[in-house]
Amino acid sequence: METPAARLRTLLEEPVLRLMPCCFDPLSARLIREAGFPLSLMSGFAVSGSRLAMPDTGLISFAEMVDQLGAICDAEPDLLVIGDGDTGFGNAMNAQRTVRAYAKAGAAAVMIEDQVSPKKCGHTKGKQVVSRKEARMKVRAAVDAARTGPHDILVMARTDARAPLGFEEALARCHDFVEEGADIIFLEAPENAEEMRAFTAAIDRPCMANMVRGGKTPVPAPAELQAMGFRIAAYPLTLLTASIAAQRAALKAIADGDDATVPQVDFETLKTLVGFDDYYAGEERYRAD
Repeated sequence: METPAARLRTLLEEPVLRLMPCCFDPLSARLIREAGFPLSLMSGFAVSGSRLAMPDTGLISFAEMVDQLGAICDAEPDLLVIGDGDTGFGNAMNAQRTVRAYAKAGAAAVMIEDQVSPKKCGHTKGKQVVSRKEARMKVRAAVDAARTGPHDILVMARTDARAPLGFEEALARCHDFVEEGADIIFLEAPENAEEMRAFTAAIDRPCMANMVRGGKTPVPAPAELQAMGFRIAAYPLTLLTASIAAQRAALKAIADGDDATVPQVDFETLKTLVGFDDYYAGEERYRAD
């Protein structure tokens, strides 16, 4: 049986843009797979927001992220999941542990970034990055762990250097990451279409665009992103923000005594979605009487 990493390699060989809604729990992952998307990323922002109701500022722990990733991959083994590994939760040796733990949890790839710990969301203020040499060594360590560990996994290397150090430094780091063997490259928060095109033109690896509405990067249509040369377009917060809007609308309707007007899936659909049909079939198969 092919590993998730092997399946992702095959997917990325196809010269098309992959739209990637990001998940934050097993149910959101199930909905993504049900909608026909082959690939998702477990968003650290969304996990921190949904699991802790706290900001993406390095507050969520390694153990909590691995636990959430394992639950997602266990619930939806057919969905290829990239795990947000933040800074690797420490130095290069911590990054190696993160890579191996994410691989064991079932991820197809792990994202490792060059921010100073504790990191921050890539589209918020106050970001700092480690030195270029330290960033390179952390990616080297991550790739070594991915290539020598007992579980197959790809490495997505991310730089946040654009905001604090400028585009040219960020691009130079991307070149370093390619030389260290990273499988996917992610230059976070380019500030215009010209920078986005320059990034993909310079990098001979699958490149990811991060589509954050209200963030620092333009949000082009998928056809334009593909023409720019991106292979993955991540939508890290769409499901989380949509669910917040829907829940607020539902709560207002309940407060107004008008629950019947809230758009909802019916009870039978909900039961099927969370697995009652399979559970009932198991009850029948193992009935003792």
